[in-house]
Amino acid sequence: MRVISGIQTTGNLHLGNYLGAIKQWVAMQDAAEKDGGDCLFFLADLHALTGNISPQDLANATIEMAATLLAAGIDDRSVLFNQARVPAHAELCWILQGTARMGWLNRMTQWKDKAGKNRDSASVGLFTYPVLQAADILVYQATHVPVGEDQKQHLELTRDIAAKFNTDFGVELFPLPEPLISKAAPRIMSLRDGTAKMSKSDPSDMSRINLIDDDDTIAQKFRKARTDAEPLPDSFDALGERAEAKNLVTIYAALSDRSPQSVVEEFAGQGFGAFKPALADLAVSVLSPIRTRLTTLLNDRAEVGTQLANGAERANTLAAPTLKAAKEAVGLQI
Repeated sequence: MRVISGIQTTGNLHLGNYLGAIKQWVAMQDAAEKDGGDCLFFLADLHALTGNISPQDLANATIEMAATLLAAGIDDRSVLFNQARVPAHAELCWILQGTARMGWLNRMTQWKDKAGKNRDSASVGLFTYPVLQAADILVYQATHVPVGEDQKQHLELTRDIAAKFNTDFGVELFPLPEPLISKAAPRIMSLRDGTAKMSKSDPSDMSRINLIDDDDTIAQKFRKARTDAEPLPDSFDALGERAEAKNLVTIYAALSDRSPQSVVEEFAGQGFGAFKPALADLAVSVLSPIRTRLTTLLNDRAEVGTQLANGAERANTLAAPTLKAAKEAVGLQI
């Protein structure tokens, strides 16, 4: 079993990023070690070129994301690298663009959403980046890919490209990767609006817990988080339309590796005057060590770059045989 996943190079990560993705990666790493598989995690800096980002911001965000993953527990048991250090991604992408079809890409929901009505002015990369995503996966012979709801279509496209390439050239080069459905990653919402996702783009810093927030700031943000006046019920389902209450319970459950139901049973009948301090203490106990490691790593960015280079060396070694075989299949390897 070989798992691969990439993550956007965005800076200033928050609790939603940690609980929704990064914590899941650490769990995958632990499971892979136990089961004899391996994990590859990469920073998608080539994909970032499809948007408007300055060179300096991209370079900084890549280092900051890598530092965050390392601080959260990704280590040498996994292969951690940034995409641009492994040329096989881009090279296989170009080969696979001969296999992918315009109709397939035209149907991609994210292309329609991101390009909107201004498709003629959108970058070519925004249109074709699903082919690069396919190359990201196929170049490592990945067997499994963690997917959320918004990425299922991309994995289906990857499987279509792999199957067509194998058929067109009479080879059995690419396995058809399967979706990896881990335990449901929690959807973490804003502390100011339980109907909106926690986001770094929210103008209110009080809407999110940043991974670099100090202990007092974390406690203050939870203390001032929007809630209602009702006590917690003894059933998670009974929270119904109480979006803010449901969000705080979800956060507590995710931080403590418990079910939301067990959390409401513990605090049933209590108001948020009791629940919020308990949640703040829990968040501080989990996030404080990560923040400490992250601060140390960001004070030595060159070392983070060295770790990415080491990971890229391992990734290049793993990618080389597949790229060579793909070239041979299409007649490029003479």
